[in-house]
Amino acid sequence: MKVVLSIAGSDSSGGAGIQADLKTMCAHGVFGMSAITAMTAQNTMGVTSIMESTPDFLAAQIDACLSDIPADAVKIGMLPSTELLDVVVEKVKEYNVKNLVVDPVMVSTSGSKLMKDSVGDRMSKMLFPLCKVITPNIPETQALTGMDISNEDDMEQAAKLLNKQYGCAALVKGGHSIADANDVLCMGEKLIWFRGKRIDNPNTHGTGCTLSSAIASNLALGYDLVDAVSFSKEYLTRAIAANLDLGKGHGPLNHMV
Repeated sequence: MKVVLSIAGSDSSGGAGIQADLKTMCAHGVFGMSAITAMTAQNTMGVTSIMESTPDFLAAQIDACLSDIPADAVKIGMLPSTELLDVVVEKVKEYNVKNLVVDPVMVSTSGSKLMKDSVGDRMSKMLFPLCKVITPNIPETQALTGMDISNEDDMEQAAKLLNKQYGCAALVKGGHSIADANDVLCMGEKLIWFRGKRIDNPNTHGTGCTLSSAIASNLALGYDLVDAVSFSKEYLTRAIAANLDLGKGHGPLNHMV
């Protein structure tokens, strides 16, 4: 069985973060491991409290996993501080991690801030060059590039800029667009669009976590990046279409479709 490690925050309500990652990995038939960067008290309506792991404890979790069970892919999500980011960069290099997928989580779907202002710039310089692919949504892409993104041409230019600056593939996700859910992947000179129909469903808590962990799972299974993204987008679309509604606010995504 292929193995994927998720380095991310924990979501107490089970719809995002480590919990969403492990459910997605299970659904893809890979063995999921976790190293928790922060505990969050949250539900479908928002995050009420965050308690970060210490750098030493995060390092111990990663060591416990990778020193014993080599990973075929690693997905990185919530990194709330530069101290934790530095630990992750060190361990990614130490264990020569392959198939690294980074979802640069800055703000939750509900609008809660999950990253200190100082982390974004350091993450892009220190972690992105080590990645196979990064998966920012439009607000995150705007923050990383300084661009105003309002159409597909802007998405293409932003993806090219990220790819050129950091040397990794960049998947700019269009789910925050009003009209559609189209994503664009930049791999060097290649631009590949993944078209998706917008589904009328407010239950999108954890979609970014689910997509990035699905991509990591498919890379671990041996698919190339284009197929990994394509299959993962199809999986996510089916999950959103399932329209599970659990809460009073925006019910968590059904990951087990």
